[in-house]
Amino acid sequence: MKILHVIDGKETDSVDGTTYDDIDPFTRAAYASVARGSAADVDLAVAAARRAFDTGPWPRMGFAERGRLLHRFAELIERNAEELADAETRDMGKPRVAAAGHDVPRAAANIRFFADHARLSAAEALPSDAGHHVYVRYESAGVVAAIAPWNFPLMLATWKIAPALAWGNTVVLKPAEDTPRSAALLGRLALEAGIPEGVLNVVLGYGDAGAALTRHPGVDRITFTGSSATGRTIAGVAAQHLTPVSLELGGKGAALVFDDADLDSAVEWTIKAAFSNTGQVCLAGSRLYVQQGVYDDFLTRFTTAAEALRLGDPSASDTEIGPLAGAQHFGKVGVYLDERALGGGRIVTGGLDHDWFVRPTVVTDVPAHAPIQQDEVFGPVVTVTPMASEEEGVALANGTPYGLSAMAFTENVHRAHRVAAGLRSGNVWINCFFVRDLRAPFGGVGASGIGREGGTFSREFFTEPKSVTMRISA
Repeated sequence: MKILHVIDGKETDSVDGTTYDDIDPFTRAAYASVARGSAADVDLAVAAARRAFDTGPWPRMGFAERGRLLHRFAELIERNAEELADAETRDMGKPRVAAAGHDVPRAAANIRFFADHARLSAAEALPSDAGHHVYVRYESAGVVAAIAPWNFPLMLATWKIAPALAWGNTVVLKPAEDTPRSAALLGRLALEAGIPEGVLNVVLGYGDAGAALTRHPGVDRITFTGSSATGRTIAGVAAQHLTPVSLELGGKGAALVFDDADLDSAVEWTIKAAFSNTGQVCLAGSRLYVQQGVYDDFLTRFTTAAEALRLGDPSASDTEIGPLAGAQHFGKVGVYLDERALGGGRIVTGGLDHDWFVRPTVVTDVPAHAPIQQDEVFGPVVTVTPMASEEEGVALANGTPYGLSAMAFTENVHRAHRVAAGLRSGNVWINCFFVRDLRAPFGGVGASGIGREGGTFSREFFTEPKSVTMRISA
């Protein structure tokens, strides 16, 4: 199998003919050859996107016509669900049941939502002095560079391209080097849906291709999901051209479990938050703070549930924990289970397994300053720490540079609202996790990023709002 770029309506090799291997994390063997993009391929893709925006029909279509084509795109995503799910499983070891049951439907839902949201959004007409009429237009911004991560390759690619396309922009999508296949499939399906050539381009490759894309003067917006370190680099490069950026970066999510919580529900949700996608989730609840009155009971229940999760071949229907996405990442996660990173903490269950597998790992007695408590591990590793009070719990949850996600489990509605207000986080879930309303803002604070996307927040980023003031003669 060979995976190619999609540039200006055509599947194509790299300009210099360079390729690299696509590794299946379960077999740890190459299963496909991938076109490796360079600055030359980025130039071609941006030029195609620029032509499609400056002179093509896409930005000039009405919302209904664009929406019709985007809905057709979503239908094709659903129709090709098996191939897309296989791409996610083969590229990053995601359990097939999660890819087919969650990621593919959510990808289609992203496309449908933004197609409809753009058509139904209302602009502002502002009260003004007599003799004038003021209103706002939301106009397409131009060429969007969309850089997607490897942990949810399909779902997060569509989260970026859907609003960009719905508002009339053209896109150059750069997936992570480890997960190219679903992005290339999206490029093909967009063309099959009737989306014009050059509107959605896909450039594959390593970080050098991504760097060429973010520094390209022909790009009008950059949306990136990935590590905080890379986000800082992109922000610096974008500043040279004053290119607006939306950065959804790392996280170190906390969950507060209070002594009045429904423990059965709290265990169920925190297990999902800690170990879904093998813990490779920026929103993961990797720090649990449990009130002392229920700490021992919760820890026993949580550990039992973690040990019951099934490791195995991600293509098997009963697998819940697959391998980590690659050798380098497996090595990184392993470092955090070293005694020095634990800072005196104790592994209750789990640890490194065979090949690139890590068993669901529960660590206790970890001091607040330990690397495993401060850094984004991005694996199936969670710390469980007692807390004495609501105030201490909120302070501990806020005690890292990140601020992307947090949870609280309590049956006290007053406490729930107080805690939600006190948590320094872009997203807070009460008695649940990862429940998303696509109208709501999504993003983080601190080292977790800049900006918000979702609903009208995506409209603000992917358009150029323009105020129009008309003088009306009496």
